[in-house]
Amino acid sequence: MNRVLVTGGAGTIGSAVVRRLLSDSRWEVRIADHREPPAWMREGCEVRTSDLRDPLAAGSAVHGCSHVIHLAAIVGGIANFHKLPSTLFEVNNALSGALTHAAVSHDVERYVCVSSSMVFERATQFPTTEEHLDDCPAPRSAYGFSKLAGEVYARAAHEEHGLRYTICRPFNAYGPGERPEPDEPGIAHAVPDLIHKALTGRRPLEIFGSGEQTRTITHVDDIADGIVTAMAAPGGENEDFNISASQELTVAELARIIWEACGNAPEAFELAHLPSFEVDVQRRWPSVEKARRLLGWEAKIGLRDGIAETVTWLRELERDGALSS
Repeated sequence: MNRVLVTGGAGTIGSAVVRRLLSDSRWEVRIADHREPPAWMREGCEVRTSDLRDPLAAGSAVHGCSHVIHLAAIVGGIANFHKLPSTLFEVNNALSGALTHAAVSHDVERYVCVSSSMVFERATQFPTTEEHLDDCPAPRSAYGFSKLAGEVYARAAHEEHGLRYTICRPFNAYGPGERPEPDEPGIAHAVPDLIHKALTGRRPLEIFGSGEQTRTITHVDDIADGIVTAMAAPGGENEDFNISASQELTVAELARIIWEACGNAPEAFELAHLPSFEVDVQRRWPSVEKARRLLGWEAKIGLRDGIAETVTWLRELERDGALSS
């Protein structure tokens, strides 16, 4: 049996990855996170609570593991990229450096670098293929650049030390698990933020920018399945993959779908446009052909089904008083 280390395992994507791994008897799971994981995770996994920026802590976490899925990072919505650029750049680079070094030192079978669609922040090719990275201008945001740096760490370790790696780039993850930040718009991602506003009767519904920006939102369970599939597949070795759904839609279209999924009258839908941020990607639409061809993987959860599930989860939190308005 193989043991997988999931860094950032208590986060939204991390939790989905852990659930996916636990559903398969081939894997034992160790998580490493500075946060306290939920009870179900403590019962099913070995848990390490440590600061993985410390090379000794990273080495201890990796020791005895055959595979590493590196998710630990400072993430969040568009406002976080502008609020904490220096902090997240420093932390994310330190994490990538320490974990990559540990993976080399402990000769893991596969190191999975979970990157981000933000490496394609300035893409000019649509749908955006993995190969476009060679021609795409470098990200302007510190977050996007930190994720690109994580990819460079993995490739450099392969070139110098023979590290076997896989790079996965999730696109616009959503689903149960991520809570909105009602008092700080833009800190959480768009889907939980918009669902909270729609459930609490905010009208007009506030969005950043014109609403013509496009996104390809992907259910977190599909992302988790894509990451685990890429990690285990021989065809994933030393390759990079867009892990995404395939439907491009505007932020305004997404807002309308959420508004109606929350039970609001379609004719009452109305948008208010907040000033956007310096970095606000105007188009995000990846090619998913490479994952389909090399991994036999594609996203399966329909958009409206996934939004409905997420609305139900957040509505229950609202009813329990777990969210402030």
